[in-house]
Amino acid sequence: MYVTSIPNRGSPPAILLRESYREDGKVRNRTLANLTAWPREKVEALRQLLRGVGVGTAALEDSFEIERSRPHGHVAATLGTLRRLKLDKIIGSKPSGQRELCVAMIVARILEPASKLATASSLDSATLHSTLGEVLRIDSTDEDELYTAMDWLLKRQGRIEAALARRHLGEGSLVLYDLTSTYFEGRHCSLARLGYPRDHSKGKLQIEFGLLTDAEGCPVAVQVFEGNVADPKTLAPQIQKLRDRFGLKEIVLVGDRGMITAARIREDLRPLEGLAWITALRTPEIRGLVQRGTLQMSLFDEKDLAEIVDPAFPGERLVACRKRTSYARPSVSWPRSRRQRHARSAVSKIRRRSHSASARCWGASR
Repeated sequence: MYVTSIPNRGSPPAILLRESYREDGKVRNRTLANLTAWPREKVEALRQLLRGVGVGTAALEDSFEIERSRPHGHVAATLGTLRRLKLDKIIGSKPSGQRELCVAMIVARILEPASKLATASSLDSATLHSTLGEVLRIDSTDEDELYTAMDWLLKRQGRIEAALARRHLGEGSLVLYDLTSTYFEGRHCSLARLGYPRDHSKGKLQIEFGLLTDAEGCPVAVQVFEGNVADPKTLAPQIQKLRDRFGLKEIVLVGDRGMITAARIREDLRPLEGLAWITALRTPEIRGLVQRGTLQMSLFDEKDLAEIVDPAFPGERLVACRKRTSYARPSVSWPRSRRQRHARSAVSKIRRRSHSASARCWGASR
């Protein structure tokens, strides 16, 4: 049974006591009593009684007061994925306060990137932003505890990277390596130096860090360098890490032309048995291929890719690609002012230049 209100045109609505029943497989309703003449409080008491609430007891929505709501869905998704990947087990095999703080910082970095001070505030029970601190049983913390947890994590870096390498790398794996930098506002970092700013922050101290990943871009290992170290000088430590620490003898290392230079190939890569590489040639090397007649535009008459061999690169496969560029013809008429005629001339030159094909080469060891 239930109480319902039926609109009655210009008159007050009719309050009816009804019940539902099933007949011939169909749900039907019938009226048991007309409660329109009842006082409002009496009708509400009956409605609560039918809902299972005792007489004189407040309705459910009136029985409590919402003080604040804690977002949980994004925490459950991110933390659940982390645990499904068993990353928490890789960080620390046994639960501990330091491990939970590290897990909290990883999840917070994904959901709400901020400083350690702001992250600590978001985990505190009094100023939390989500259920992250509650799920990880972190009642309160501060930035000093987070930095202490990072020091705890640093001591386990070698073991963590070895576990990731066993999971994501194997003999004959393709390993991607690249280098980037980040700048500092302070003056107390022992590795911070003035160097080439990849983030265009000129005049600021910076550090560089190299990242090793598998073929799908999943991070395996990271190493921090001084901010003025040249890219090629960071290659040898990565090779040593892959072969000595991870025990990989046959790997294919992929890096850009500024990383895997001719000198590094000659001194670091070629002498090692089972080590192959993929990189791009520099402009002078490509120009030399053209001058010697090894690279010709007729190679691209049928396909945009061609494999060539040149004595300057013994034992290496060179793959040349023809890059085509086209511009759509404008559908509007060109105005006649001097400035706009100059713009039209510049676009025409770009269009004429784009008709010539350009070739780019990549080198790879066999």
